Amino acid sequence: MPRGRYSLHDPHDHTPLAHEHFHCAPGPSGWRYVSQLTTPTGEHTGSVDLTLDDLGRPLRLELHAGSRQVRGAALDGVTWVRTDPTGVDATEGNVPAHAFTGTSPAFLVATTRLLRLTPSSSATRVRLVAFTDPVLAPRTVDQSWALLGREAHATDNGPLTVDEYQVTALDTGEQHTVHIAGDVVLAAPGVELEDLETPPSTFA
Repeated sequence: MPRGRYSLHDPHDHTPLAHEHFHCAPGPSGWRYVSQLTTPTGEHTGSVDLTLDDLGRPLRLELHAGSRQVRGAALDGVTWVRTDPTGVDATEGNVPAHAFTGTSPAFLVATTRLLRLTPSSSATRVRLVAFTDPVLAPRTVDQSWALLGREAHATDNGPLTVDEYQVTALDTGEQHTVHIAGDVVLAAPGVELEDLETPPSTFA
């Protein structure tokens, strides 16, 4: 069960935004990721709880940030409910999309589990519902993902396979790369892996 800490920063000006303390693991249903977010000074700001099925679809998503929370799942596309902490001010949403995304590195791993790309695969288009910080406002985005390469790196715990993905925002054409080993993001725009207590999990 990988356990560690990501630091999140603005990908444009590198302003520190948060630390994400996480643990994740494959399980009977697929994969689960749980994290707590704190400010750079240590104040709690939110949490992420994401469970995928064996095909990489979101079985359950629960996000907390600021004064909002979101619960969602793959249902007729993706469906979610966004509420205030009391649950009184609630809005429902549904979009014919494949999955969810957001600032947490969990969503990068989740997208790769959904797409199951190989180095010989052509770029694959995916539609996602992004929840933007700090109020978890939903926004539909279209991306293209391609697996550029796969390399094995020697470590004290045996070879570590690292996948390099190219992600393209189809509305702007902006491209960036993401490096993932198993269920841990090693590098991505706005994401830095600060600490990892145990090696990444490997998927069958």
